Amino acid sequence: MPTPRLRIAIVEPYLGGSHRAWAEGFAARSTHDVEVFGLPAVHWKWRMQGGHVTLAEPLVAAARARGRFDVVVATSMCHVPGLLGVARGALADARVVLYMHENQLTFPLSDDDREDLTYAMINWTSMVASDVVVFNSRYHLDDWFGALPGFLARFPDQRHGRLVDTVRERATVLPVGCDLARLDTVPKVRRSRPLVLWNQRWEYDKGPAEFAAAVHRLVDHVDVDVALAGERSTDAPPEFAALAELLGDRLVHAGWADDATYASLLRSADVVVSTAQHEFFGVAFTEAVYAGAFPVAPNRLVYPERLPVETHARCLYDDADGLHDRLRWALTHRDDAAAVATSLRPAMAAADWSTMAPDYDRVLAGVV
Repeated sequence: MPTPRLRIAIVEPYLGGSHRAWAEGFAARSTHDVEVFGLPAVHWKWRMQGGHVTLAEPLVAAARARGRFDVVVATSMCHVPGLLGVARGALADARVVLYMHENQLTFPLSDDDREDLTYAMINWTSMVASDVVVFNSRYHLDDWFGALPGFLARFPDQRHGRLVDTVRERATVLPVGCDLARLDTVPKVRRSRPLVLWNQRWEYDKGPAEFAAAVHRLVDHVDVDVALAGERSTDAPPEFAALAELLGDRLVHAGWADDATYASLLRSADVVVSTAQHEFFGVAFTEAVYAGAFPVAPNRLVYPERLPVETHARCLYDDADGLHDRLRWALTHRDDAAAVATSLRPAMAAADWSTMAPDYDRVLAGVV
């Protein structure tokens, strides 16, 4: 019997970057009827506090004009209990899936932030109000539920402990879908000098200072080009200014890259580096490895899950010396490193929408 075509709403109060690519990527490839409701990706705290109120109006209007939704997929930036309350008339029969791109309990604080339990509580109460909770990696699921009991224990009474197991039973893992196939049309290029790519957000949680320190050490031993590609929402890290002065014309790109430039960087990089303090999935990392870059990443966070066990010793590092050693090996053994990258391509390809969209469709159909 064919799967019935469902009406699905994606509610994303922070519709930008990888969140936008994920929402619009699934909407374009699903066999179901998917509408995306979102707000610009700015003022994240206000989006978590009030985005659901703003988005309830178009959500209700769409339900009345085109038929009620069978499933509402809200993200970790959404206050789900509030959304269900404001839009209760239009969403009364809809099943609710919460997709956890990240969480505000284990996300590392910057030096300028102070702890605020409000946003982790929004994540938690949204889980309680949802029928299914989906995490983007097993690491993320385990990280959240590992920290949750200690978080709830900080409150004075009625600490929800009895609900933790109930919510965990409703939790599952569904990786982020990525448009990797677009890279297949871009030719793979080997540059005269090896290229190291850092393609993360230019923010504290991605470890720009650690990457800059690694490059400062590396250039004493290897003649190498460097590309810094990634979204910038603040001023550039001061370490990157010093890096630009050090590298001169060996810094071949610095800043945001349009689609064509980014694809070209991915397909010409010998090595992609992560120095992240936080990573729950790693879309940029996945794209680079799929495109043929040898990965060098910390032996923690989601990376041991993303890479096959047999590559961990070669690709994952524990400290600054390990980072240097793996970079230097990959850049002085280009053919061997390229062979490792090629062997990793199938593992990364599993995240392409050609595989993931049918998985999403099945999971959402099973919720109804």
